[in-house]
Amino acid sequence: MVGEIICTATESVVYGMPAATAISQQAERMSAQRVFLLVSQSLAQQTEDIEAIKTKLGQRFVAQYSGMPPHAPRSAVLAAADIARQAKADLVVTVGGGSVTDAGKIVLICLKHNLREHDDLEPYHVYVDAQGNTIKPVFEGPDIPLISVPTTLSGGEFNPLGGATDENLKFKQGYEHRLMVPRCVILDPQLTRHTPEWLWFSTGVRAVDHAVEALASLQSNDFCDGLAGSALRLLVEGLPRVKADPSDMEARLKCQIGVWQSMMPIVAGVPMGASHAIGHVLGGSKDVPHGYTSCVMCPAVLAYNLPVNAHRQQRIATIFGSSERPAAAQADEFIRALDMPRTLTQVGLKEDDLQLVADNTMHDFWARTNPRPITGANDVMTILRSAL
Repeated sequence: MVGEIICTATESVVYGMPAATAISQQAERMSAQRVFLLVSQSLAQQTEDIEAIKTKLGQRFVAQYSGMPPHAPRSAVLAAADIARQAKADLVVTVGGGSVTDAGKIVLICLKHNLREHDDLEPYHVYVDAQGNTIKPVFEGPDIPLISVPTTLSGGEFNPLGGATDENLKFKQGYEHRLMVPRCVILDPQLTRHTPEWLWFSTGVRAVDHAVEALASLQSNDFCDGLAGSALRLLVEGLPRVKADPSDMEARLKCQIGVWQSMMPIVAGVPMGASHAIGHVLGGSKDVPHGYTSCVMCPAVLAYNLPVNAHRQQRIATIFGSSERPAAAQADEFIRALDMPRTLTQVGLKEDDLQLVADNTMHDFWARTNPRPITGANDVMTILRSAL
């Protein structure tokens, strides 16, 4: 076995500490004097947590943006960057779900390269060329550090890749630089008590999908398999415990640690497969919530890939509870037990929508790394119809 483990620029992960205290300590450690907050609108309007963070920061707090729409449209990212630019921010802190986290990463690029208009972002996003090659633009990374405090379980805070939607194309695109990753991640289980149940569990399944697609990959390795296996065990234990008792903070932290571990194979270089590729398109082109995409696609893709990676799926099946039953069936039951949607119909798609999704999926870089080769939109249609 020959390979490479890619590391990120994240320096620390703080867990179990109240977010306000941890943010203040990290801002002081980084010598930040002008802190810009990019936060969830619901947290800003319906809780006292954001005000507690501002109070703890004191004079270091200079500006705030709240209300980032799902899938981080370019216009909103640019608007947030403009506020941070005017405030002369020297530290960006995100508090919220995956779209807030992604937006914070891309704000750093906007500040570094003075991006102000929709088309200014065009040279910076990852794309697939006509020959099917993934092209990652090379550019200078940000100077300003980022701290992320996640309130969902999608895991983007551990990844130097951020997604934003081009509203003109109705297509979500990735932006990647190793310095876009948060310098520090803060895991505060108490803060997640405000997260709506559907969002907590659907993004929890997204994290399950990270672990599952790593374990299912034919390009993984022993290091990443160990992390993905541990992640899946923590999530398989933690999510049902939170379902049974939302006040179980130990279980919530288990889920957060599970997310952290589930992301390590991705950032280390293990490519994801069709579930993630289709999920990007369902979100960017059809506005399906990020977590719901995995709820629907994860079992379908496991079933599609079984002819080529049955030996890899055996470990997944065992962690779900039974080495004698297919991993796809057990994943389906696990997701249903969390009361999450299981079909494309349940998340608002119809037969007429499938071709667009299939065509756009072929532009996603992870469509090219599925264990069972996907050579065209017809292969994607096979998976989509099985999930309809």
